Amino acid sequence: MAEVALIDAVRGGDADAVRRLLEAGADPESTDEWGNPALCLAIAAFDEQVTSALTEGGADAERPLPDGTTPLLRAVDCGTVSVVLAVLPGVGEHLSETARAELLKRAQHWHETGVVRELRRRTGALGPAGRTRVRDRDWWTDYDEITLGDLTVRDGHAAVLTNLEQLFGQRRTIDELLARALAHPDPDHADWSEAVSVLAGRSDEETWAAAAGMRSHPEPLHRMFAADILRGIVVTEDLAFALPAVFRPRIPEIFLPWALEETDPAALHLVLRGLTESESSDPRFEAVGLSCVTHPDPRVRCSAASVLRPNEGLFSPAALRALFVLTRDADNDVRAHACSLLAEHPGRTQDIADALAERLGDEDQMVRIWAVYGLAERDDPRCLEGNEQEGPLDWRSWPSTYLVDASWRYRWRTGSAESSAGQTVPKARP
Repeated sequence: MAEVALIDAVRGGDADAVRRLLEAGADPESTDEWGNPALCLAIAAFDEQVTSALTEGGADAERPLPDGTTPLLRAVDCGTVSVVLAVLPGVGEHLSETARAELLKRAQHWHETGVVRELRRRTGALGPAGRTRVRDRDWWTDYDEITLGDLTVRDGHAAVLTNLEQLFGQRRTIDELLARALAHPDPDHADWSEAVSVLAGRSDEETWAAAAGMRSHPEPLHRMFAADILRGIVVTEDLAFALPAVFRPRIPEIFLPWALEETDPAALHLVLRGLTESESSDPRFEAVGLSCVTHPDPRVRCSAASVLRPNEGLFSPAALRALFVLTRDADNDVRAHACSLLAEHPGRTQDIADALAERLGDEDQMVRIWAVYGLAERDDPRCLEGNEQEGPLDWRSWPSTYLVDASWRYRWRTGSAESSAGQTVPKARP
């Protein structure tokens, strides 16, 4: 039965199967054995892909439910921005002012009341709440997933509120959105990242000036927020293909002196990222990067490596020496990033190849993968030895396999039919 198959596909998180079944005539309003609509099942699972498939396939986001809610209200309850925005396209332009006000009020209630307190009110549960950090893989943002009694939600209601206000034409000040971000003072958390995204998306003089004015704020979190907004404005400008660029040329004049005076590691990390994303050819960038590659915080060392600007596509001798040191850093992420920069560097000198070969036996898999890739791209046969040491891979976690198929391409180019271990050349992964 098509409806049973649809519910199974929803529960299995198979968005492609959901689309195929809907195209074949399955009812988007199908319910499970307890009367739960497919759309509500997807929302409860925080599954943005399946939610989108159902919404696009005709599922009614404003369908009245026995508890007096609708799938759209439940999406707000779930506290996940991507899920809310997956439900809205089907009804967003047609929502009445009353419906919009209800969504805003609901999101604000969760935000102001607090997730745990609201879950206690709804469930009556008295025990401790379960809390797990999770990542929205589609949006690359984090939440705490909180369980109390028989309910589980995520704690991104401030982020949901910020996005709903933006969609409904309500403009909040930078101070108001900063207050929401500070509830979760972590650039990876949705409440912070969505406040930054909305402000950066404005790409206007008012927002730029307000953020630039926070550069000298005594609180490090305010400076972090400002740096995140400014670099976000530049990225937004790029995505909009704005020509000529208005804000990109301003990055050096703000971020270069800021990088030299910033004392907070987390803020400095974001300032250095802003320098990298500006893609400026300013020759002063390398000096700033070199001054930070020995910083005690690994985040700073990692971002400093990216600031070491190649001169006409090639790193300077001083930058290469710094990167060679970073390939032996104590931090896995720093070593992996340094190896990635060397692996993708167009220079084909022996010292670069030897530095990569030195990391073939590294304890971290990503370091080994980048080392193999860099050697394979240089047609260095040592990539075959490294390929045998890469270890098992979870292919589901790789959206593109170009990186991990480097040794296969080397074998293909060189006409080698077998690996160093005598194994048949594997097929490239799709």
